[in-house]
Amino acid sequence: MSPWQQPEAIKACLSARRIAVVGLSSNPARPSYGVAAYLLGAGFDVIPVNPQEDVILGLPCYPDLASVPGTIDLVDVFRQSDAVLAIAESAIAVGAKGLWLQLGVFHPTALRLAEDAGLNCVADLCTKIEHARLSV
Repeated sequence: MSPWQQPEAIKACLSARRIAVVGLSSNPARPSYGVAAYLLGAGFDVIPVNPQEDVILGLPCYPDLASVPGTIDLVDVFRQSDAVLAIAESAIAVGAKGLWLQLGVFHPTALRLAEDAGLNCVADLCTKIEHARLSV
């Protein structure tokens, strides 16, 4: 088991209420869309973050984490691994409490940086799958 797949971190991240989904697509065929729709249905406050979009799932979309008004509990990342370090730095800067890298996304340096800043970190797992698994 990866150090970023610990049950305590998963539970801490899923206790979030406001989740910024970085890389959220407006295309219903994309995994990010399905996960965000699931999270909305499960009662989470989802914040779309994608500079190419204006509205996703009926919600205003922000170009980056710094543009999101209010607090962010969890940053859920649907971007390629090489984009993660900048996202982790931004998550720290906005005071997020957690950083979650979706299936296939992994960046040890970014994860260590976020952990050192006090964020709960999960990598290479899906928020939808883990929430459904723990909610049963």
